Amino acid sequence: MRKIISFMHISLDGFVAGPNGEMNWIKFDEEMFDYIGKRISRGDTALYGRITFQMMENYWPTAANKPTATKHDIEHSAWYSNVQKVVLSKSLQGSALTNTTILSENFADRINEIRQQPGEEILVFGSPTATHSLMQLNIIDGYWLFVNPIILGRGIPLFADINDKVKLNLLNTRKFTCGVTELNYTVDRQ
Repeated sequence: MRKIISFMHISLDGFVAGPNGEMNWIKFDEEMFDYIGKRISRGDTALYGRITFQMMENYWPTAANKPTATKHDIEHSAWYSNVQKVVLSKSLQGSALTNTTILSENFADRINEIRQQPGEEILVFGSPTATHSLMQLNIIDGYWLFVNPIILGRGIPLFADINDKVKLNLLNTRKFTCGVTELNYTVDRQ
């Protein structure tokens, strides 16, 4: 069965966005782009909530065509165009979207069907509301977190409304020059 891994940038105090969805506090640099790009390039399925998907869809399909496109823009745009996208949304319509499946009901059953298909891990990009839903269903297998050196004080928390303890096993850590620290965990199902 394919694993579902949540990929998130978080503040030191556990927020994934400011109170109004602000993400201007997230740090990136070329070192991180290269590192993250290597891992996600192996992936063939990305899972998004509606808001994050619309943000991605507004930027990545044409990012490589811009005159100011960076190496990261070109590489990620190509990956985004080819990856299978799964979107959790009760309101989004659009069966004509390329490589995109919209799940509007029976999330657990539909996601488990996708997990049974051949392929690599399924990466959940951002999407705090979708991630919270997946946490409630207990189907996230790992957390790939990038802890930013900032305390927001308030905002949208990553871990909200958790019913039970979730034990984690640390796979690896890495500190980036920009001050961000990677924490890569698997969920301990025992």
